[in-house]
Amino acid sequence: MSQTFATLSEFRALLAAQHVVDEAAAAAAQDHNMQLTKPPGALGRLEDLAIWYRGWRGGDRAEISAPQVIVFAGNHGVAARGVSAFPAEVTEQMVLNFQHGGAAINQIARANGAKLDVVALDLDNPTQDFTQAPAMSEEDLVAALKAGWDQVDETADLLVVGEMGIANTTSAAALSCALLGGEAGDWTGRGTGVDDAGLALKTTVVAEGVALHGGQGDGLESLRRLGGRELAGMAGAMARARALRIPVILDGFICCAAALCLEHTQTGALDHAVAGHQSAEGGHARLLEALGKEPLLQLGLRLGEASGGALAIAVMKGAMACHAGMATFAQAGVSDG
Repeated sequence: MSQTFATLSEFRALLAAQHVVDEAAAAAAQDHNMQLTKPPGALGRLEDLAIWYRGWRGGDRAEISAPQVIVFAGNHGVAARGVSAFPAEVTEQMVLNFQHGGAAINQIARANGAKLDVVALDLDNPTQDFTQAPAMSEEDLVAALKAGWDQVDETADLLVVGEMGIANTTSAAALSCALLGGEAGDWTGRGTGVDDAGLALKTTVVAEGVALHGGQGDGLESLRRLGGRELAGMAGAMARARALRIPVILDGFICCAAALCLEHTQTGALDHAVAGHQSAEGGHARLLEALGKEPLLQLGLRLGEASGGALAIAVMKGAMACHAGMATFAQAGVSDG
């Protein structure tokens, strides 16, 4: 399978041809799990996570030692409609904050031993206002997907992707509504903290975008019409991780909206991903339910920038440390009943 693409059709072909879980590795992990010095199921979801992880990574009781976090940033033309409590200039200011180590994600990544990469995607050239035209051309979308694809470290053994982009909860709400149905109000939340009037305006903008672009193609076409460069960057990185057999932790509402575009293009495209957390943003719980992902954490976060997903690295590390390091009943000389 070619590990590059130059068109949207080629990217779709990559999605269709990607790896599936290694059933033999998963079965070996299950067998090993049953021999560990604990009652069956005593570690709850940690056991399921370890088996799932080994099914994708293979290896002999592999542990996690090289997690990567990537934060993509992009600007949205729809921000000019006043859908955010902050101006578009904040996107670039926050990128500088990431680069200088001053954001929450810097601290969380460092605390969990993760490499952090920040990727600004053409911030001086916002996408089009999707209430008036498609957000991106096909060339724009392919470039952003490829930026995400190319950013994944081939030596990583776990990937978390996140975003920064003023107005991107508006984009995520529009994508969710277009792909999953319902009313715009079902998916639209307060994002950066808009007041009631701002929420009403934001909901109207989402409805206008869906009315213009809904039902006009698969998930990638919806991403082109209603998404943003940072959402496309996350989608490209998720797809690249699948090609490299690197398990993925999804972050919040916006990340999951990007993931939804992959799933609505190729069924099963997210089998290598788990949900890191359920955020406080309106619509995220419903979106996770639609994706069939049970969150590892629920902490009331609504920050974005990969913060919740990166916190879940510790859960995955704990699951794999137990799976790899615990003694078996035979090794410990303990009777297994």
